[in-house]
Amino acid sequence: MQVSTAARRRFADDGFVILESVIDDATLAMLREECAVFVERTDLWLERRGTDVFGITHRGKRYFISNRYRDSERMRDFVFGELMRSITTALLGPTVYLFNEQWVVKGAEQGMRFAWHQDSGYVNFRDPGNTHAPYLTCWCALDDMTRENGTISVLPHRRVGSRNTVFAHRHEPGSNDLVGYEGNDPGELCEMPAGSVAVFTSTSLHRSGANTTDKLRRAYLTQYTAAPIYASNGDLWAQAVPFVAAGKLVYDRGADTGEHASRRVRAAIAERQRAGAVDQ
Repeated sequence: MQVSTAARRRFADDGFVILESVIDDATLAMLREECAVFVERTDLWLERRGTDVFGITHRGKRYFISNRYRDSERMRDFVFGELMRSITTALLGPTVYLFNEQWVVKGAEQGMRFAWHQDSGYVNFRDPGNTHAPYLTCWCALDDMTRENGTISVLPHRRVGSRNTVFAHRHEPGSNDLVGYEGNDPGELCEMPAGSVAVFTSTSLHRSGANTTDKLRRAYLTQYTAAPIYASNGDLWAQAVPFVAAGKLVYDRGADTGEHASRRVRAAIAERQRAGAVDQ
């Protein structure tokens, strides 16, 4: 898949672009199957903890399930595959690292909205003063995305001045969301068929609505950087798994044991290995 000149221009101008129907049917089916596995594991983990809420995950309503690809035999071929290589090198540059990946799922009929925020806002909220180059999010639609099932909306950089700015975010009690924008601009609604990828920068303000349909609304997102991102204490922020160098695929599946992850992520990987990847 080649990212067109028009798509590159839209991304450069607005900070986001939608690449429609670029994930093939077989891969889409695999992602849906894997999604079901990780949601079920998360439900079991929450049940064992005796809670319905963990951070911004709310059981049955909204799930954010991060850094699990090593627990799957099939996910790495997508996370470090040719589609992601083509997208990231076109929009990020010839050197690419995996920063983070996660499932984002809204429950049927009760799927919660998600407040306006910048992904970099979550980094800076937890690590004030952190400076880092904007990174790239590939938001992969596993279902047809509509207003009714809670697709995302994105604010173009030019309308809010967000290109090189991370706004102050506040914590929202109850949802545990961070809120980075409270203006009246509704943004641009991103409706797209399943298999599409919405690509945006970590300084792009975006939100999602509630899911009012009788089906799940499932997305899988991968995030990539052009260089590792470090916290103020010198530790990696999330991960910096080598993916592409000089435009060439350099990911080494055999060497991907968590070495290029933060201490927090390495500890979570080790815990899941001890538990046989049952507990999340």
